[in-house]
Amino acid sequence: MNRAALITATRPTLGVLALLLPLTASAADLITLDAEQQRAFGIDLIAPLAAEARLSRRYPAEVAVPNRQLRVVAAPQGGVLETLRVAEGEQVAAGQVIAELRSPDLVDTQSQYLESLIRLELAESELARDRKLHQEGIIAERRLLQSQSKQRELATLVEQRHQLLELAGLDAADIETLTRTRRLTSTLPIHAPIAGVVLEQMVSTGQSMTAADPLYRIGELDPLWLEIHVPVGQLGGLAVGNQVFLTRQGTAGKIITIGRMVHGRDQGVLVRAEIHEGSRELRPGQFVEVQLMAALEEGANAGETAQGWRLPSSALVRDGEATYIFIAREGGFAAEPVTVVGEEEQSVVVNGALVAADQVAISGVVALKAAWLGGE
Repeated sequence: MNRAALITATRPTLGVLALLLPLTASAADLITLDAEQQRAFGIDLIAPLAAEARLSRRYPAEVAVPNRQLRVVAAPQGGVLETLRVAEGEQVAAGQVIAELRSPDLVDTQSQYLESLIRLELAESELARDRKLHQEGIIAERRLLQSQSKQRELATLVEQRHQLLELAGLDAADIETLTRTRRLTSTLPIHAPIAGVVLEQMVSTGQSMTAADPLYRIGELDPLWLEIHVPVGQLGGLAVGNQVFLTRQGTAGKIITIGRMVHGRDQGVLVRAEIHEGSRELRPGQFVEVQLMAALEEGANAGETAQGWRLPSSALVRDGEATYIFIAREGGFAAEPVTVVGEEEQSVVVNGALVAADQVAISGVVALKAAWLGGE
């Protein structure tokens, strides 16, 4: 469509006033328009907002528990699951007994520990006696050295079997009680390794278990991760430390990693953010909507941060492949070319010859464009 046809097509939209009021453009592309004409065409003005970053479109993000805050509790030995003390969704403290396992293997491990402990006590008594006899010249030094070697060997054996009890799931208090009372038990308490929430229960009471079978999955839920798949072509301006906004929850997090691999399923790159504030309102596995803050592209000089201006999308007009806005000047409006560097939901970020004191038309721009093109 040529410009004359465009003006003709625009006239019904402008109404009768567009046919009566004189609209002209000077050689300097000034569209002369008085205050009465501005009111007639419903032209509203707004000052541009300086922007050094832009908001992305909305992306889905999955809430996840950071790896460092996840633990899987497994059966330390084979046996029958006698008691489950907690269930999915419950809060647990570090060291809390969360299950009990009846294990015949535990009896053997305790017996071996007590046997080595008794042999060590006997060896220490013999060593004390031989020291005294050696001091009195009754026995040779070789006999004393043999007693010392035997005592050290048994002390090492006791320590090894002490560690086996720990690996079996007994804590320091349980082992101390066994050492003091010398009473064997087949009931093995299973403790929570961290404070957190039971995310998943994987077994049921009475189930037969083998060593390393998983029982529970426990997670600490503060902070949380947001895992976002961003199209590879939209990664420009994203950097570690940029903010991520949860649009419906009204809270924000920060980007902590930007992946290097493109996922074949959606051609997206995994961007991971960490969120502290408002994490209690989120649940692992939940999907939320987020927007990412991205820096504008650098300016003409290397290392120079681009200066952008945020305007409502309605302020833009296009002529061919070029984009313009209309800035209020004395006596009318001037068309100013701009470059769109970011498109947001209700606004755009542009580069152009703007200052904070400018007033930009955000409505009635169809009439301004018609007058501008008609005056050329």
